[in-house]
Amino acid sequence: MLIRKPSEIPSSEITDESLYLQRRQFMKAASATLIAAGAGASGLLWTPEARAAQKLEGYRKNAVTVMDKPTPYKDVTTYNNFYEFGTDKSDPAEYASSLKTRPWQVSVEGEVKRPKVYDIDELLKLAPLEERIYRLRCVEGWSMVIPWIGYSLVELIKRVEPTGNAKYVEFVTLFSPEQMPGQRSSTLKWPYVEGLRMDEAMHPLTLLTLGLYGEVLPNQNGAPVRIIVPWKYGFKSAKSIVKIRFVEKEPLTAWNRAAPREYGFYSNVNPAVDHPRWSQASERVIGGGFLAPKRKTLLFNGYADQVGQLYAGMDLKKNF
Repeated sequence: MLIRKPSEIPSSEITDESLYLQRRQFMKAASATLIAAGAGASGLLWTPEARAAQKLEGYRKNAVTVMDKPTPYKDVTTYNNFYEFGTDKSDPAEYASSLKTRPWQVSVEGEVKRPKVYDIDELLKLAPLEERIYRLRCVEGWSMVIPWIGYSLVELIKRVEPTGNAKYVEFVTLFSPEQMPGQRSSTLKWPYVEGLRMDEAMHPLTLLTLGLYGEVLPNQNGAPVRIIVPWKYGFKSAKSIVKIRFVEKEPLTAWNRAAPREYGFYSNVNPAVDHPRWSQASERVIGGGFLAPKRKTLLFNGYADQVGQLYAGMDLKKNF
């Protein structure tokens, strides 16, 4: 069984001592910045220089987890895709310090009875925060296990009261080439747009994400707010969100627009459906070293028991 209860998890599986000491050293190095910047209205610091040392307090730990050991913090924050800052895996960590995450607002609009513009502080306090240790599987064939912090997206959805016309949820990320140098290229049509079917968005595993590893989201990981949809490939989990729209028609998403033969709307993790240029039957776990053996990819990234019913009767090869 993939999901374990909190009481079944030794604390040593979450963060080992060496990682803890590394983070303490970083915090000491950032202390001068912390003092100079001062605390924001929520008691958190949001300057790019100090983001990695900003703690999130009061969240429920290990609300949902997997059997695997979490990926080291360093790998999570230095090896990832965020094309707004460049196409190399190291580009987000190198260039994302230019992103200003305060002030930040998210507009919730479209087919809802109670549209609203939320400040990031409101989102932080909208529902109790939980740690969800989820698998993240990327279409290139690598995976991580990350302790995300947030709450189910449905907590926000039920507050805005979608109308009967709301069939999909569209996520729009920040468009600011001055802060995001990757947007000066034509790699994708900007801003980045992603979407989910309404029942996918309302599934309790879909996480409105505000932190990882006990801290607010680092810029390179989608600060200050993103979503995580753990049974889909990583590009479906939109980062640095500024708009959430409830719509009647299926959104035209960024990668589906760029290469519809390669990237379908659903993008569920499925070892039986290969990318035209890569097999999806196996994956390389980041943090295990390049010589570590690959492992088999799990249907729906291992969450089939939780989400398989969403796609009952669907042809998963046609609806890829």
